Amino acid sequence: RFVFVTGVSMFSKVSLFSGLNNLKDISLDPRYATVCGYTDEDIDTVFAPELPGLDRDEIRAWYNGYHWRGKERLYNPYGILLLFDSREFKSHWFATATPTFLYRLMQEKAVSLMEMENRITDEELICKFDVEDIGVEALLFQTGYLTIVEEQRVADQTFYMLDYPNQEVRKSLSAGWLESFGKSRREALEEGSRWCELLEAGDFEGFCAGMHAFLSGIPYQWNTVGDLGRYEAWYGSLVYACFQSAGVSLRMEESTARGRSDMVVFCGGQVFVLEFKVVEQAAEAGSTGDAALSQIRERGYAEKYRGRGQPVHGVAVVFGMEERNVLEVRAVVA
Repeated sequence: RFVFVTGVSMFSKVSLFSGLNNLKDISLDPRYATVCGYTDEDIDTVFAPELPGLDRDEIRAWYNGYHWRGKERLYNPYGILLLFDSREFKSHWFATATPTFLYRLMQEKAVSLMEMENRITDEELICKFDVEDIGVEALLFQTGYLTIVEEQRVADQTFYMLDYPNQEVRKSLSAGWLESFGKSRREALEEGSRWCELLEAGDFEGFCAGMHAFLSGIPYQWNTVGDLGRYEAWYGSLVYACFQSAGVSLRMEESTARGRSDMVVFCGGQVFVLEFKVVEQAAEAGSTGDAALSQIRERGYAEKYRGRGQPVHGVAVVFGMEERNVLEVRAVVA
């Protein structure tokens, strides 16, 4: 018996051979869940001499999080070893290659980064290997950009919730995705940081203006995404990617008892609940923004954050389908 690892990353398909003619897929077998990474115990014992001078929680946030139905979450070996060598927190694994084929596939299938968070799928889909018809979830899972965060059994079928494993993946994939549209990583980082500062200062007009300038530089070829729902996800993903590139803390589609908010941003000791809307005609922007703010209030999107003791704001962001840009930003104390 021996373990054979295939694919483009260290976290790819794993198969177990029992003889030359027998192949068994062990990707989701809990017995082999730790075969491709380091555990917390490994870091604290084997690599104990490397830890002084490095924040242990930051190590975990940047490089831990991979999970294949075992009891433990794993560290990316390549990233963690390069961290110990350089003593710097950054995207070591992503620095080795740019996954342009992933970005192309996401564009071809009109799948947004924002939709990849908490993605529900089943075992058959994520283990599919038909290169002529492979799903985005399967490719991202098999190459290590998504991992299992939750498992649920319904009748005789198992469903998995997929999400980005850690900060290294989330931040780098977002920056690289924007880079595929002609936006440099530095530009995305600076823009995301500036948007956070504008929100913190309560300058929602400046936030709108900055977003408008940024979106104006997106090539028109990438804006032909179809219906209103797709436009909302498309523009929401551009905002999401900017914030993630800058390392801004946020959550997507946070559930309440009466619905889900599109995006929640945490910056400057404040909470901003964002609701994205798309209109066909610019004249509809004002009423649509008001409706979005009403939706935030009526569905209680802000209620779950009041216990933090921080100001909570409802923010409506309205995009124009024809203009292919943001039209208006409205905000209220939620």
